[in-house]
Amino acid sequence: MFRQQPTKPPKTHSFPLPPPLTQLLTGNDKTLDKPLLDHIKVTNRDCGDQLNFPAHKYLSRTYSTRPSLNEVVIVSAVRTPVGSFRGSLSTVPATKLGSIAIKGAVEKAGIPVEEVKEVYMGNVLQAGEGQAPTRQALLGAGLPLSTPATTINKVCASGMKSIMMAAQSLMCGHQDVMVAGGMESMSQVPYVMAREVPPYGGVKMEDLIVKDGLTDVYNKFHMGNCAENTAKNSGISREEQDAFAINSYSRSKAAWESGVLAKEVVPVSIPQKGKPDIVVKEDEEYRKVDFSKVPKLKAVFQKENGTVTAANASTLNDGAAALVLMTADAAKRLNITPLAKIVAFADAAVAPIDFPIAPAFAVPKVLKAAGVKKEDIAMWEINEAFSVVVLANIKMLDIDPNKVNINGGAVSLGHPIGMSGARIVGHMVHNLKSGQYGLAGICNGGGGASSILIQKY
Repeated sequence: MFRQQPTKPPKTHSFPLPPPLTQLLTGNDKTLDKPLLDHIKVTNRDCGDQLNFPAHKYLSRTYSTRPSLNEVVIVSAVRTPVGSFRGSLSTVPATKLGSIAIKGAVEKAGIPVEEVKEVYMGNVLQAGEGQAPTRQALLGAGLPLSTPATTINKVCASGMKSIMMAAQSLMCGHQDVMVAGGMESMSQVPYVMAREVPPYGGVKMEDLIVKDGLTDVYNKFHMGNCAENTAKNSGISREEQDAFAINSYSRSKAAWESGVLAKEVVPVSIPQKGKPDIVVKEDEEYRKVDFSKVPKLKAVFQKENGTVTAANASTLNDGAAALVLMTADAAKRLNITPLAKIVAFADAAVAPIDFPIAPAFAVPKVLKAAGVKKEDIAMWEINEAFSVVVLANIKMLDIDPNKVNINGGAVSLGHPIGMSGARIVGHMVHNLKSGQYGLAGICNGGGGASSILIQKY
């Protein structure tokens, strides 16, 4: 009869482990080398032997092994002039406008092009621009072939979102120098028709400015109808919106006459056949207004009791803006004095029809994250998609209107939708005084908003 053999005790082997992870860490992490147990015994399934390891407490690390996030600074901020729809910049593609802005930003920063590790640019109406618009823009700016590029589309918040995403990459140490901004040529946006056999009676063509840029896809109406809804819900009259628009034009005019806006603009040269280049170096839209006609214009989106008109809404425009961002360590390495630092940023979302008031939900997130009060903000930029957008957000946030859009905004300067978010951040960079905080917010179609807080160096 088979007899079971007595079981031999397993052999025990001790193996030294590499130095604990704690020797590679810094700061408070050094306390993690205290052992949980003296040894861990593991049985080898093949031979029954036990392997005896010294045990250490290991920490599961996040993406960055640094004890804190990098400080992100802005070292330059430029933009092209803003051209009117089918106006002075209408022959210049969005990608070319982007190239001019990127090149200008890098030159203003005073760094070699090789230092730029990656580029993000906001761009909304991309149909017909060709593959990878941001890649086209950076190569046109003379950046190396090895520079990665990503195009960001968050509708009107695209330019600001590109700055936020670049800041995130810099904060976690993935890159140390980046360019971010936005570009748009609304003058060159094409029409489209369905890819199908043409039906009897002809084909229907759609304007992609309206379809992809300015239509609430959920309610099947124009963004202007959303603005009308906000005006009604917020109790904001036609007269208030007209007064705001007139003030925006007046502020923009004063800012150009005083040289405030000129310092952020890089000129655009447009080649001519057999003639000298046309050089555009000033915004076009703010001069195209007749104040006497403003109160007489008919409402565009709502015939009965409508309040939103062509005068108190922003216009269709062309332009680009770019900023050079880097870590504070990179600024020291390159011997560059930063203009401002990025303190905090946030996104928010509401019902699509309520997109005009979405900034009022993003701004408190930013203030809370930064530990800053609204009274501490010296300069506010709320994008003027419509006059009612700014009026409603001033009302909801209970902020001083005299600190909001002090040099005008999109109603008078224009609103190239992929650019505007970057433009208002760059504008704050140039106009804050040392130590002051500036907070920008911008709504976007679909019910979203982005907001960012910076502090002047």
